[in-house]
Amino acid sequence: MQVAILSGIYGKTSADFERSVPVNMTPIAEPGDGDGTGISKGYLRLIYGIRTAMTLPAVDRGGAVFQGVHLRVIGDTLYKLTGGELTAIGNVGSDGKRVQFAEGFGRIGIASNRNLFYYDGTAIKQVTDADLGAVVSLAWSDSYFLTTDGDYIVATDLNDPTSIDPLKYGSSEADPDPIVGLLALRGEVFAVNRYSIEKFINSGSSGFPFSRSRGSQIPKGAVGPYAYASFVETFAFCGSARNETPAVYLAGSGQAIRISPRALDEALRKVPDVNLSGIEVESVHAGGLQQLMVHLPTESWVYHWTASQLLGIPVWSKLAGGNRADQPYPARNFLLADGQWWCGNAAQLGVVDEKVTTLFDKPLAFQFDTPLLYNGGAAAIVHEAELATLAGRGDGDTRVALSYTDDGLTWSQERFAGAGARGNRGARPSWRRLGRLANWRGFRFRGVAQAPVAFSRLEVTLEPLNG
Repeated sequence: MQVAILSGIYGKTSADFERSVPVNMTPIAEPGDGDGTGISKGYLRLIYGIRTAMTLPAVDRGGAVFQGVHLRVIGDTLYKLTGGELTAIGNVGSDGKRVQFAEGFGRIGIASNRNLFYYDGTAIKQVTDADLGAVVSLAWSDSYFLTTDGDYIVATDLNDPTSIDPLKYGSSEADPDPIVGLLALRGEVFAVNRYSIEKFINSGSSGFPFSRSRGSQIPKGAVGPYAYASFVETFAFCGSARNETPAVYLAGSGQAIRISPRALDEALRKVPDVNLSGIEVESVHAGGLQQLMVHLPTESWVYHWTASQLLGIPVWSKLAGGNRADQPYPARNFLLADGQWWCGNAAQLGVVDEKVTTLFDKPLAFQFDTPLLYNGGAAAIVHEAELATLAGRGDGDTRVALSYTDDGLTWSQERFAGAGARGNRGARPSWRRLGRLANWRGFRFRGVAQAPVAFSRLEVTLEPLNG
C-alpha cells in the first residue's frame, strides 16, 4: 500500500484532526507525463543548507543590489560586500528593525530608524526636510520616493528628492485604520493599512500626484510593515479585516484570496498582539520554485506556489532550527547577489548551499508525517514500512527515525534506519514487525541530516486479519 508523504494528519487533544506539514523538507511536484517521477507525483527534498560566509559585528537588517553592488545594513551601518569583504559606507542609524530599500534613478532610498537616506554609489545623504516626518515605510514609483508616517503618504519633490512639499501629502481614507506600509507594483502604489489596502495611480495632479482607485480597495490589511511582499505577479500579505484573526492572503483585484492552512491560522491566532507587527513575509524565486516565507516569532512557514499549481492543492512546509527542528529558523533577509542567495541573522551572514547540511554551522534536522493509513476499519498486521529514497550523495549516512501513532496523540518508540552513505545509492531504509493496526495509523519520520537526501513515497505491507 502506497502512502503519500507531502503532508500528514494527526489528532489534536480537542477531538479534531490537524494537518501536519513537513519541516525542513521542500515539497517538489514533478509533472512528468502525468505520473510525476513514475514513483510518485511529488517528493520531499531536504532544504538547502546555509554556509556561514562571515561573522557580523551587529545584527543583519536587510540588503539590496544597487548598480551591481551588494549592499547590506548591519547594525547602524550601510556596507557594501565585494570580494567576500565588508566595506563600511556610512551610518543610517538603527532601531533594530528591518530596513526597507527603494531604488530610483541614480540613487537608492533607505528607510532606517524612521529616517530616510539616499545612497548614490558614492556617499550617503540623509533627508533632513522637517516636512518629511517619521518614515515607517518606503517605496518608489514614477520618479517619486514615497514614504508614510502611518497617517499620511508623503511624495518627494519630482526635481529634488530631498525636498518635501507639505501641500502634496496624500492619505488613505477609505478606512480610519493606520497605514503600515507602502508597496509599488506594476506602476501602481498600494497603501497597505492595518485592515484595508488601497491602490493609487499617478494622475499627475498639481497636489498629491497619485489618485485613489476606488474600485480596487481590498477589505483586508497587513499586521505590520514587514508582513507583505511581492509574489507571483501580485503580492502576498499576512493580515485580516476588523474582528478577524490573521491569515495569509494573495492580493487579487479588489479581493484577498486566502492561502494559509488552518494550522497556520491557529498559530497566528496565538501570536500576542504586541508581536503581530513583527511578522515578516519574504519571497524567494530560485531554481524554478516560487516560495513565500512567513516568519512568526517562534516558527517559519513556507508556501510553495509551484507545487501548489501542479498538484492543485495548497502546499506548505515549515522551516526550523535546532537538532529536533523545534527552534526558530535562523535566517532572514534573503537576497540574490553575485549569483548566490545571501541571508543573515543576529551574528552571521550566510550563503544558501545545496551541498551543505547545516544552518550557520548548526544541525539541520527534519521531520514529516503521513496521512492516516486506514484499512477499511479492519485490523491488520503491519509487516514492513519502506521509504523510497534518493540518497548516497554525501559523506554521511543520515539516520531516519520512524514512530507511529494509533490514536493521533501518543507515539511509539522511535526506530532508526540508515538512508544511505556516499555511494550507497540503492539504500532502502525499511522497518519490519511494526505490530497490529486496530483501526488506523499515522507514521512520523525525523532525523538530523548528514548528507543531502530526498524521499518520494512510503510503501507499507499489511496482512489483513479476518474478523
